[in-house]
Order: sequence, then structure tokens, then C-alpha cells
Amino acid sequence: MLKLAIPVILAATAGISLVVQQALNANLRAALNSAAWSGFMSYFIGVICMVVLALVLQDPVPSMVTAARIPWFAWSGGLFGAIFVALAIFLVPQLGAAAFFALLIAGQMLGSIVFDHYGLLGVPVHPVSAIRVVGAALLVGGVVLIRL
Repeated sequence: MLKLAIPVILAATAGISLVVQQALNANLRAALNSAAWSGFMSYFIGVICMVVLALVLQDPVPSMVTAARIPWFAWSGGLFGAIFVALAIFLVPQLGAAAFFALLIAGQMLGSIVFDHYGLLGVPVHPVSAIRVVGAALLVGGVVLIRL
């Protein structure tokens, strides 16, 4: 049980950090009067942090040969991160943090069930089941309750 406690705490901490990030990004958008520059600064600081992490971990810079072997779509994670950040910058002030993240998690759950079922993008296959569908439905029900 203790072995699982640390990953659970870290995952919850990651979730809290997303709320903090989006609240700060929304405030920065208002101060800069620009969603684009707010998102840019979020990613710029993030890049600096990842460079520091790579240096601290002493990770070697990947070679061009390694980079060339990676499928083109594997490089597009930042695009989807940018979509998330841009939408959050616009929607958190309109919906509120709780409703935005409830909808976000509901979308993640539904998408995850599809990815798991079909093994999309190399995700291990976990067939859809009635219990998983009920869990997703309860999550969507939670979204409705938070939005009331």
C-alpha cells in the first residue's frame, strides 16, 4: 500500500499544479492583455525548467540519429500542450477552475477509455468494460453537479 501512496500523492500534486498554472496563466493574460504571450511565457519558463532538470539529471542530449528514428507524430506533444494551455487561458475565467477541470477530466477519461480499448499511440490495451463506462458516466455527472 505504501508503494502506491507516493505515486498517488505525486499524481494529485500534478493535478494541483495544473490548477495553479492555469490560474496564473489567466492572471498573466489579463495583465498582458494577450492569451498568446501568456501561453508563450508559460512554455518559455517550462522549457527553462526542463533544461535545468536535464542538466541536474545529467541526461545526454539525444543524437540526430536517434531523433531521426522517432516517428513525426511523437514530436507533436507540445502542440497538444499548447492547445490545452490556450483553451485553459480562455476558459478558466469563463467557467471557473472547478468546472473547467471537471470538464477536462471528463474529456480525459472518455479519451483514455478509447485509447485504452484500441491501444492507440502505443497505449497498452485495456478493453472497455461496463464498470469503466459507469465510472466515466459518474465523472460526467460530477461535471454537471459542479456546473450547477
